[in-house]
Amino acid sequence: MSTDVVLPSERDASGRSFGPEERTLLLEVLESGVLFGPNGTKVRAFEAEIAALLGTRFARAVSSGSAAVHTALAALDIGPGEEIITTPITDMGGISPILYQGAIPVFADVDPETLNITAETVAQKISNRTRAVIVTHLFGNPCDMDPIMKLATERDIVLLEDAAQAYLAEYRGRYIGTFGRIAAFSLQQTKQITCGEGGFVATDSDRLARRARVWADKGWNYESEAPDHEFLGLNYRMSELQGAVALAQVRKLTAMVEHRVRVAEILRQRLDGVAGVRPVPVLDHAVATYWRFPLLVDSEIVPGGPAALAGELKSLGVWSTPNYIRYPAFMCRQFRERVTFGQSDYPYSLHGDYPQERLDDFPGCKTGLASVLVLPWTERHNETHAAFIAERVTEAIDRLVQDSSRPPGRSG
Repeated sequence: MSTDVVLPSERDASGRSFGPEERTLLLEVLESGVLFGPNGTKVRAFEAEIAALLGTRFARAVSSGSAAVHTALAALDIGPGEEIITTPITDMGGISPILYQGAIPVFADVDPETLNITAETVAQKISNRTRAVIVTHLFGNPCDMDPIMKLATERDIVLLEDAAQAYLAEYRGRYIGTFGRIAAFSLQQTKQITCGEGGFVATDSDRLARRARVWADKGWNYESEAPDHEFLGLNYRMSELQGAVALAQVRKLTAMVEHRVRVAEILRQRLDGVAGVRPVPVLDHAVATYWRFPLLVDSEIVPGGPAALAGELKSLGVWSTPNYIRYPAFMCRQFRERVTFGQSDYPYSLHGDYPQERLDDFPGCKTGLASVLVLPWTERHNETHAAFIAERVTEAIDRLVQDSSRPPGRSG
C-alpha cells in the first residue's frame, strides 16, 4: 500500500460531496432575492423531500441540530422540573436544550460495547418525575428499540429520538427517527448530509408538527389568517441558503449512505482477526450508517490502549479520536457545578435531591469510553482508504507491542 494515501476529511471538500447541484440551487436563491425561509421555496422543498424519504408525515427545518432537539422538546411541551432521561455520551447540544426548557437531565448508563443506552439502563433511572427519554443512536448505530419502546409504553414515557448521527440507519427494516413521537436530526458540517449548520425534526403528529413550526418562529404562525405570538418561542428558522444546500444534499443521501456502509463493511472485514481491536458491534436486525467508524481497543493486547494507538496512527497518516469525548456529560463543569442561569441553580432548584453523578456509578460508560477509538468516516472514503486504514492499524499495534517488549533503556 502506498504511503502517500491521504484520507478524506469531513472538514473540507476532500470528504464532502458538494457540486453543481448545490451551486445551482444556491444561485436560484440569490437570483430570487428571497433568503428568508418562510417566504421561500427551498426550505419547504427540503422538508417535503426528507419527510418522504424517511417515511414520516412531517419534517420541520431549523437552524441547527441543537435547535432541533430544543424544538422537539418544546413541541412536546416539556415543562419545568420534569425529568428527561438521556445518555451521558453525546454532544452538549443534545443535553443543554433540556435545561433551557427548565427540565432536568437524568443520565442513564450505556452498553459498554455500543455506548448506546438500553431499556435496562433507562429503567433504573425512571422516577415519578420522568416525562421523556431521549434515545441517541451513537455513531449512526441503532439502539435496541423494541425493549425501549416497550418500556416507554408500559411506563407512559414519551420517546424522543436524537438521530443526528443516524441518517437512514435501520432497525428491523424501519428507519431510525421514525420510532419516537418526534425525532431530531442535524445538518452540521460533519453529518452524513450537511449545510454547514442546520437541522430538522420529523414526526407523524399534526399537533407536534404545527407546534414545532410555530415555536421555532418565535411563537408566530405565518399560516394563520390572523397570526399572533401564540406562546413563548425562539427564532430557530432555517434560511433559504441553508435550505438550498440541504435540498441538494438530501437528493444524494441514499447513494452516499449506501457508499458509506459498503466501504465500512470492507474495513470491518479487513480488521477481522487483527488482535487487540474490533469494530463496535451492530445488532443483527439493524443497519448502521457510520457517522464515524468506532473501534474497541483491548488495552491488555494493545499497550497504552486507545490513546497510544491514536498517537501511532497519527504518525502513520490516520487521524482518530481516542475515547471519543474527554469525559461523560455529567462530569463537565456545567453539570458538576450546575452553572445554568446566573446563580439561581435553576432548574435543579426545583427539587433538591438531584444527584452528583460519579463515573463509578456508570460502569458501562466508564468501560466504553476507556476502550473506544473513533475514526473519521465520510462518503468519500473508498476501498483504497479502507485498506490503508486497516494496514496502518495493524502496523501501529505491532509497533506498540514491539516497543513494550524492549528492555528498559533500549530503543529500536
